[in-house]
Order: sequence, then structure tokens, then C-alpha cells
Amino acid sequence: MADNLKSLATNRKAYHDYHVEETHEAGIALTGSEIKSVRAGSVNLRESYALIRHREVWLMHAHIAPYDPASRQNVDPYRERKLLLHRGEILRLMGKAQERGLTLLPLRMYLKNNRAKVEIGLARGKKQFDKRQTLAKREAEREMDRAVKERGRR
Repeated sequence: MADNLKSLATNRKAYHDYHVEETHEAGIALTGSEIKSVRAGSVNLRESYALIRHREVWLMHAHIAPYDPASRQNVDPYRERKLLLHRGEILRLMGKAQERGLTLLPLRMYLKNNRAKVEIGLARGKKQFDKRQTLAKREAEREMDRAVKERGRR
């Protein structure tokens, strides 16, 4: 049976600023009003990151907008949220993050079989040169696509 995936938010800036080396899927602990807001797509991962503290992984600075109909039960939109991973995965991520100076970043949030999931990536920061090189490569690919498309029209 194919998994039912519905993408809610992506962190495109993460791919611009970092080299993503590997990714992991994690569940996320949310309150009732937060999951309703997530299902409505009111999520922003732009400035967020993941942190390992006391052998637990936490999602920091992810913005989940308050759900208006649940005004009383709403919590801080930027609160820390626990990510749900197996103990072995957490220990492996801890080792790699400390050993090689990698950062944990949320890359996207999605619904899988009606449960909120976060794809986190182990990433290494790009230098300014790498960013320019990536932009130049993307622009060259666009030019080639335009040329091919123009040639097909004739």
C-alpha cells in the first residue's frame, strides 16, 4: 500500500545555505489546536533548527500559527516541540553532529497517513563561494532548457 503524503511546508532556504548529507523522518508531538493548524497548512520552517538535549530531539523556532477556533487552547507559536525518533537514531545523530560539526535542520513537514511528520537533515553550512556556484549552475540549466524549448518550437 502506498503511503499517503501531503506536503505542508518546505525549508527551501536550508538547501540554499547548507549541503544536506542525509535525511531522517521524525514524528512530532503537537497539541490538539496545533495539529489542526498544521493540517490547514499554517506552518513556517524558515528559521527553525533541531537540537539534541538530554538524549531527546527538539524542534526550535518553527512557527505554527494559532488555530483561530481554538483561541483558548492555543500555545506559543514558536514553542519547542519534541521530535519522535528511535533511541538508536538519536544516538547516531548525536554522534555525527558532534563529531563532524553538522547541524540538524528541518527540511519539510508533511502528513503521512494523517500524522504530522518532519524530515530532518544532517547538514553542513555552505561557504559564500558554494552558494554562488549553485546559483550559476541553476542559471546555466535554465538557459539550456530555454534553448531546447525554443529549438522545439521551430
